[in-house]
Order: sequence, then structure tokens, then C-alpha cells
Amino acid sequence: MVESFRILVTGGAGYLGSILVPELLAAGHRVTVIDNFMFRQNSLAAVCADPRFSVERGDARDEAALKRLLAGADVIIPLAALVGAPICDLDQHAAVSTNRDAIVSLLRLASPAQRILMPVTNSGYGIGEKQAYCTEETPLRPVSLYGRTKVEAERAVLERGNAISFRLATVFGMSPRMRLDLLVNDFVYRACTDHAVVLFEADNKRNFLHVRDVARVFLHGLATFDVMKDKVYNVGLSDANLSKRELCSKIQKYLPRFVFVEAAVGEDPDKRDYIVSNARIEAAGFRPAFSLDDGIAELIKGCAMLRNAVHGNV
Repeated sequence: MVESFRILVTGGAGYLGSILVPELLAAGHRVTVIDNFMFRQNSLAAVCADPRFSVERGDARDEAALKRLLAGADVIIPLAALVGAPICDLDQHAAVSTNRDAIVSLLRLASPAQRILMPVTNSGYGIGEKQAYCTEETPLRPVSLYGRTKVEAERAVLERGNAISFRLATVFGMSPRMRLDLLVNDFVYRACTDHAVVLFEADNKRNFLHVRDVARVFLHGLATFDVMKDKVYNVGLSDANLSKRELCSKIQKYLPRFVFVEAAVGEDPDKRDYIVSNARIEAAGFRPAFSLDDGIAELIKGCAMLRNAVHGNV
């Protein structure tokens, strides 16, 4: 029988949380979410009927609220963050106070016995060496404020201990709190609506991961916590270390009208360029269940429902 936990999820109504929270409930856990609903989303509406679910409108930086909610938790999953380089650059104070300082406060308020499963980003690798896989031992060289805040938060969590850190690849796929500013989601949306995209730094590579596999890796971490704890794990598709050009070519197989061209001038403000090894998480018994092709096919269906004005972080 799978052990049942009382789980506090900060930012649980966001892109990741609105997939993860229903999965945690389905696995038999009790889940409390605190979220400020800054995007006016109702992404957890479908689980409000579950008596094991509770939700509070609030801010993950509010220490009084955190202290009260932590008193009833066995496990903490701190999803609350300003995610992505553009939104962090728009409000740098909020980025630092939410992505880093709120985590430091949470660690101070939590008891040593409370388990933490922390999502960070493999964007901390910044610009990797050509043809050299980034492992969990690779030096972190983030190239954005977003990357720096997440690297600093991860360091604090690991120093505290009794925690797992998941360095997530660039996430894609449909979610009740949809984001179209993520690379795969953005390119598929543009392919469906504009039938074209202009590429900057077309050869820059990164790794990718389906949002439902994010939920799956958290469930895996819960189930095998004692074996996995106090380590960092890259989490992504090992067959999807792709350049922007390669990603577009894959999308074009599904949408032949899609045209992509490389810009003669200009640059991408997000300079990330690396390939990632996911060997450690695979050795821990986890493998993604959803391929990039699965995500593209899913997103094409989803794009029939979406208009970009309300589906992004900026």
C-alpha cells in the first residue's frame, strides 16, 4: 500500500501545479494549495469537489500564512515562482523575493522532518561545452536572473537537507493553466496560427520534458524519497536534446505548411545552449512516459482552443 502524505504545494494553481495537484489527489494524498492566482486562473476547479483538497488565496512570501499551513504538512512542494527569463526581467524584485527569498523563509519555518521536493531548472547550466553532456556535477553558470534565483534556491534547499531537487528540462504540453511562452508550446502555436516562425540562435540546444512527466517524477520522488533524498536529478527526455532548428523540423512533419527562417540580424535574449544527461534519474527508476511527438500532437489539438493573449507569463 502506498503511503499517504499531507502535502503543501505553493503556487499549485500554475502550469505545473494544475497537472500535479490532481495526480497527487488521485494517488491518495491530501493536498493544500496556496496561490495568489495572479493570472486569474481557475485551473484547479475540477478538484474542488475532492474533500482531501484545500486551497487558500495567498502569497508564498507571507510568512504568517506559510507558518500556519506548514503545521499541517508532511511534504512541501514549492512551485511558487516567477518562471522564465522575461517575467523575471520585468519585475526583478518580485523574482528575487519569490524565487529565492520565499524558499529561504520556508526552510527556516519548516521542521527538519518535513520533506521537500523542489523543482528548479536546468537552465542553470547556461552555455555548455559543445557535445559535452551536462550532468548534475557540471558547474552551474546561469545566464539569466531567473536561472540565478533558482540556482540559489536549490543551494539553500540542499544545504538544509531532507530534500530532492529536480532540475527540469524545458517543459511542454497542455495544462489547465496553459503557457504559450514555453519554447515547444510557442513554436507549435505559431505553426498552427501564423504558419511561420523566425529563429534566433537556431543552433542553440536544450532538453525537453512533458508537463505530465513533471507530475510523474514528483510522484516517483515521493514513493522512493528515502533512496533519492539529498541529491539533484536532471529530468528530461534523453532523446530530445534538440536545437531550435531541429525542433522546428519535427513540428513541420505534423504541419507541412509551417515555415521557419533564421534571422539575419537580432538575437535571442535567452542565450541557453546545452545538452543534458538524464542518466541519474533513469538509474533511480524513472523514465518519461510522454515523448516530444506526443506533446506536439497534443498541442496541435490544444491550439484549436487557445488564443495567446491570455496564455503566457508575459
